[in-house]
Amino acid sequence: MKTILTVNGKQHEVGHDSRRTLLDTLRDDLGLQGTKKGCDHGQCGACTVLLNGERVNSCLCLTAMHEGDEITTIEGIGSPERLSALQKAFVEKDGYQCGYCTPGQIMSATAMLKEISEGAPSYVSDDLGAPHLSDEEMAERMSGNLCRCSAYPLIREAIAMAAEVKK
Repeated sequence: MKTILTVNGKQHEVGHDSRRTLLDTLRDDLGLQGTKKGCDHGQCGACTVLLNGERVNSCLCLTAMHEGDEITTIEGIGSPERLSALQKAFVEKDGYQCGYCTPGQIMSATAMLKEISEGAPSYVSDDLGAPHLSDEEMAERMSGNLCRCSAYPLIREAIAMAAEVKK
C-alpha cells in the first residue's frame, strides 16, 4: 500500500506493508536514524516523535494510519550546525550520557513545554489552571521516557534551562 506522509516539512509517498510501524518507516524507508528503536512495545520512549504537534511512541503507530499527518522527528528540531534550545541545553548540562534515549527525550520535552505553555495539567499539577515547570512536574510529564544511564536530574536541568531561554 502507499501512504503520503509529511515528515519534517517534506512530503513523502511511501510504499509499505499495511502492518509497518511508523518507526520502521522513518528509520528504514526515509533514512531518519535519529528516532531510536528501544523496546518496540511503547514502554521506553526512545521512538518518540511529534504527530500533529503531540508526542507519540512511533513504534505503536501504523504508517497507514497517518496519511496526511505532520510528523516531526529529531532531525526536524535542529541540526548540528543549528541546534534547538533544548539540544544546546542537553549538551551544556550533559543530559545525554550515552545518547541513545536523547532524541526521544528531546522530542518529549518539546511537547511537554508546549503542553505547559498551553496550560494542560498533569497528575501532579497543583491546580487545573496554570501548571508551572517544577522539578516534580517535569519528572511526571517525562516519565514515559526512560534513561538507562539515569541522567534524569541532568535531563530536567536541561529542560529547565531551555525553557528559560525560550521566555
